[in-house]
Amino acid sequence: MRELVRPDVLILDDFAMSQLSAAQADDLYELVSERQGRSLIITSNRAPSDWYPLFLNPVVAESLLDRLINTSHQVIMNGPSYRPNKRPKNPTDQSK
Repeated sequence: MRELVRPDVLILDDFAMSQLSAAQADDLYELVSERQGRSLIITSNRAPSDWYPLFLNPVVAESLLDRLINTSHQVIMNGPSYRPNKRPKNPTDQSK
């Protein structure tokens, strides 16, 4: 945990991809609490409002997400994903 608390900026990429276990949620809560006042960048393919059901304990969810959502600057990016352009081409696909 000390390794994750120490950096000036911490990036959590692809946050909220799947449900968190109770232990994972508790660890994340501890991390966010310990990092208070330091930069935390979160990327997610889900809207923040969709994060709540991913936590088993609604009290932890409310407390953690209050810190993440209500005290943050959000940059919402809408549009097509760049990922399809980065996929390897199928050599047997003659349609492109």
